[in-house]
Amino acid sequence: MASGHEISGQLPYLRRFARAVTGSQRNGDACLLATLEAIKSDPDALREGPSVRASLYRTFLRVWRSNPTPDDAQDSSLSPDERGARERLEAISPQPRIAFLLSALEGFDAVDIGAILGVQRVDADALLDEAGRDIARQLRTDVLIIEDEPLIALDLKMLLEELGHRITGIARTHKEAVKAAQATPPGLILADIQLADGSSGLEAVNQILLSFEAPVIFVTAYPERFLTGKPPEPAFLITKPISVDSLKAVVSQALFFNRKSHRAPSA
Repeated sequence: MASGHEISGQLPYLRRFARAVTGSQRNGDACLLATLEAIKSDPDALREGPSVRASLYRTFLRVWRSNPTPDDAQDSSLSPDERGARERLEAISPQPRIAFLLSALEGFDAVDIGAILGVQRVDADALLDEAGRDIARQLRTDVLIIEDEPLIALDLKMLLEELGHRITGIARTHKEAVKAAQATPPGLILADIQLADGSSGLEAVNQILLSFEAPVIFVTAYPERFLTGKPPEPAFLITKPISVDSLKAVVSQALFFNRKSHRAPSA
């Protein structure tokens, strides 16, 4: 049986998740309280998943589905960023939406997501992929790729175009990157650190972001080089060799949670 300490340590995170799922903190807290009551009545519920944390989220979702809370469309406690994210969430069908939140917001992997949702891992992967495609359709944007390895740049271009984005430039050097961004301000930047001329993709991004804001995903074989304390903070990072599924997920997260992302103009 899980200890009270194990459960209490997860409550701030579950409260955050509850707010995202239900649409407001009031509804989220009501469902969270009902979850704790359910656990009190049936402590064995926390033995159903691979961990106490996964079991806690599984129990919460079971309680929420059995008694959905009303929608607070005018919840005044939501910030503009949260309202925008909520609108995008509501455009995703329910099961992929929950899978996406479990991954992007709570950091669960596909195995845990499958256990929480009561599905096989392959089904969890499919739900995450569907959510990613739904988000990509909502937030198609112009993308600048800063990458000096031609094959990697081509792979990135093909994948992003498959997701519906438009590639406005592929830069191999600091100078090319800044010039491409000035020509067409991107809604998303994918940047390697070490570029062909020995220049830094990190420095190129810093210079680009002096003129406008856009989410940045760093693609690198040397993640330790980000531990400098200098902006931009590497909120989104993919390590080489690149996993296609990881890239899809991170692109979706970067666009979904950045309200300044803008759509590409229609072709």
